[in-house]
Amino acid sequence: MKQKGKKRRFIPNLITVINMFLGFMGIVMMIKGDPIRGGWLILFAGLCDAADGKLARMLGIPTKFGVEFDSFADTVSFCAAPSLLVYTVYVEGLPLLFGGLIAFTPLLFGTIRLARFNIMQEDDPKSFFTGLPTPINAIIIVSYMLFNHQVFGEMGDPRIALPMIVTLGFMMVSPVRFAKFPLLSFKKGKSNTLQLIGVVLLITSAILWQGIVLFPLMSFYVLWSTVKWMIDHDRFEKEVTIQK
Repeated sequence: MKQKGKKRRFIPNLITVINMFLGFMGIVMMIKGDPIRGGWLILFAGLCDAADGKLARMLGIPTKFGVEFDSFADTVSFCAAPSLLVYTVYVEGLPLLFGGLIAFTPLLFGTIRLARFNIMQEDDPKSFFTGLPTPINAIIIVSYMLFNHQVFGEMGDPRIALPMIVTLGFMMVSPVRFAKFPLLSFKKGKSNTLQLIGVVLLITSAILWQGIVLFPLMSFYVLWSTVKWMIDHDRFEKEVTIQK
């Protein structure tokens, strides 16, 4: 039985390894001067990240090691790789230190976000994330580049990209609540089947139309979550004031 359990734990951990490897290869691609391919590798790493934890829970084998290992993989794929993308694509012409600090934003705040997430892990998972998840942050940065490359034939205006990247960095450590995506659920049922179909359509659309679909969708998700949190937070504060 123990041997069987070890084999089952190997499956989600292997997906985590693939996630880390894709992130590493994304870094290699950016060093070689190919940020488009590097960006796509980050997106594929995001699919692995969405699958490993859910698969571990489905198999009934979530472990502390798995949680920590996943965070290290995420640090490579969704913190270090996006930071290098920002540095190689958007900070050209800026003073070295200033450009380096801006490019450091995804790595710094992403690492803080992951450390805080591990500390706040609970047995009863909530239906939301506190702070923008690191994979979503990475996807937005990559999809912004792909959107501009597909529509305008360039990587995007740094005057738009850099303030956006800094803002997203602070959002990763903010108290804003972001609804969890019900993606890649392995449970049976009509609802989960429809969700899986939606995921397949989203992935297909992202491949066919690249950032044209992904960037507007992710931007809407962030804006909607932020506005909803502000409204709910304001309502909660008013209720507390009335009770006092």
